[in-house]
Amino acid sequence: MSFPVHRKRRLRVSESMRRLVREHHLEPSQFILPLFVVPGEGVRKPISSMPGNFQLSIDELVKECEKAHALGIGGIILFGIPDSKDESASGAYADDGIVQQALRAIRRAVPKLLLITDVCNCEYTSHGHCGKIVGGDVDNDATLEWLAASAVSHARAGADIVAPSDMMDGRVAAIRAALDKNGFQKIAILAYAAKFASAFYGPFREAAESAPQFGDRRSYQMDPANAREAMHEMDLDFEEGADMLMVKPAMPYLDLIRQAYDRFPVPIAAYQVSGEFSMLMAAVERGWLEYERAMFETLISIHRAGASIILTYFACDAARLLA
Repeated sequence: MSFPVHRKRRLRVSESMRRLVREHHLEPSQFILPLFVVPGEGVRKPISSMPGNFQLSIDELVKECEKAHALGIGGIILFGIPDSKDESASGAYADDGIVQQALRAIRRAVPKLLLITDVCNCEYTSHGHCGKIVGGDVDNDATLEWLAASAVSHARAGADIVAPSDMMDGRVAAIRAALDKNGFQKIAILAYAAKFASAFYGPFREAAESAPQFGDRRSYQMDPANAREAMHEMDLDFEEGADMLMVKPAMPYLDLIRQAYDRFPVPIAAYQVSGEFSMLMAAVERGWLEYERAMFETLISIHRAGASIILTYFACDAARLLA
């Protein structure tokens, strides 16, 4: 039977009714806040293309982490901008590297906050690419050694989860083996399993000072047109020992988040990247969108697609409003 017996509007008549029958719910514990750490003291440098986000010295970073923990946010993910860069990305895996120093400081100040580290090389190489350059291209297998060394140094400094974002073949297996060999069997791996060569990374490259000095990253990041390949990438990372799988960016790839959720028996994460954040903020600043509604609509779409973990620059504002 149809109308007038079935009146779907009965379940939309009030906020209380809508809340009662709502199918998906957001919680602060689902959010991961990306943060950018730089050398120095008292540094809080605005990122012009990402309103409300900053490059932070360790003392300022600790304050942000205290706020995030107080809001019940699931954790933070750290990106480091070193004092100097070289062709060997040595700052990425140095025990006194900027991320390693930051991890120790946060662990002392906020011991219960979940700490995730981005494991990559682009912020640390003088050329801005994600690995060792041989013959004008990134050498996959040589780069695995750098990634494994970085993951171990992060674990030693206090990371709970390491998140390789480089898109080198075999990196999850190399990292898992290195962690286990060094006694870090309990450290989880969140793999950027389907990371696309996206136009939406532009503001991040300002934030992390990681733009490539020549060429682009299309020989290792994925072609946005390829869905079956994305599932194969995720298959491989799962087989190599990834504990969680990520799709990046989020909103242009909601279909792949759903496919991943249906296919893999592990938590699925999605990264609402800098360009997604910045274009929404630009529309809000022009009065074209209502901030809170637009923010929550994007976040619920990512969760509805199947992501139980959302990396987002909206994490603090969303958590405050959900409190």
